[in-house]
Amino acid sequence: MPSITPICAIQAPTECWLEHAAYRLSHAFASPQQAYTGISGQFLREYATHAVRDYIVDQINLYLGMDTQLRVYPILYAVLDISRTQEEGAWSRGELLFVDPGTVKAMPFLARFPPHEQPLLVNHKHICKLLLASEGSNRKLLSDGQVILGIASEQFPAFRFGAEFCGGHGFMRVNDELVCSFYDGSFHSSTMRANLVQLEEVLLEANLNPQVRTSLFRSVSDIVHLAQSRKHGCSIVLDLHEAPLDIDGQDLVQALDLHNPVLMELAQSLAKVDGALHLGADLRLHRFACLLDGRSTGTEDRARGARFNSAIRFTGENPGVIVVVVSSDGKVYVIQEGVEINAQCQWAPVSGCPTMPPTIEEWVGRQG
Repeated sequence: MPSITPICAIQAPTECWLEHAAYRLSHAFASPQQAYTGISGQFLREYATHAVRDYIVDQINLYLGMDTQLRVYPILYAVLDISRTQEEGAWSRGELLFVDPGTVKAMPFLARFPPHEQPLLVNHKHICKLLLASEGSNRKLLSDGQVILGIASEQFPAFRFGAEFCGGHGFMRVNDELVCSFYDGSFHSSTMRANLVQLEEVLLEANLNPQVRTSLFRSVSDIVHLAQSRKHGCSIVLDLHEAPLDIDGQDLVQALDLHNPVLMELAQSLAKVDGALHLGADLRLHRFACLLDGRSTGTEDRARGARFNSAIRFTGENPGVIVVVVSSDGKVYVIQEGVEINAQCQWAPVSGCPTMPPTIEEWVGRQG
């Protein structure tokens, strides 16, 4: 069955990692007696940085050729060290851009540092302080891979790559294209956004036109991801009935067509209003600020908030409805028919050996 998940934009470093994993695996099978076979797993766990480096070097060679002074390994290690460094108890925020030294002269700097006062890239604490100048703006710190040259905001070279620090995590980009994320001192092939796998699976099972299914999934994903980035909770009711339900909420004279980017942006803003958005299978927003109620289903979780438990009760009485709940801490729950849909298997292996039947000798002894 075809997937409706959008293609990830950060798959190139993952492909580099898989190529190295296949190389290691082939050697492990071909030469099982070799000393390095037993430590292949450890090599692969630590290969993430090298995979990112391989991809960036390929792009440098493609755009700048082999003769460049940019050294990628020191840059990547510096990025990870900066991401682990706090400034006055807060994680770094801002953007650090790396450019080829040969392209620096033609750049218009907002502020440029004299050569004898250019901070070294390895001075992580100093870099964290300077990143404050780029936080929440289009300004960027510029580096040649060794020092911080200054601050600029426009007319960047045709080729550049950089690190965007977003607090506890960040992203690496090449020419504004997302390459990977980083957090906990290592690089990852994650967009740091909910992939909504559970919702995808439910929609694939629904009796919907494939094009409608894809559009509905993307619209919900856009609302969820913006709510996560703005750090506010919301609920989205996906009403798959041919005629939408009559839900208590703020009605609209005319439902908002979410194919329209302007109306889609409005729907994203309305998600912040208390209550749920009511989306139909026609990809229209029928009402907002909806109150979700219902009788107890016995599947509520007192450890969760009212938004989550209201969705549990509402979907328990309306089987043709899916509710996507985003909590203020960014967690996403997909609820259908009064149950939270969880893609993770809840089975756990039995600890210890199960009780075995007695042997013949033991049975005879018990009878005697």
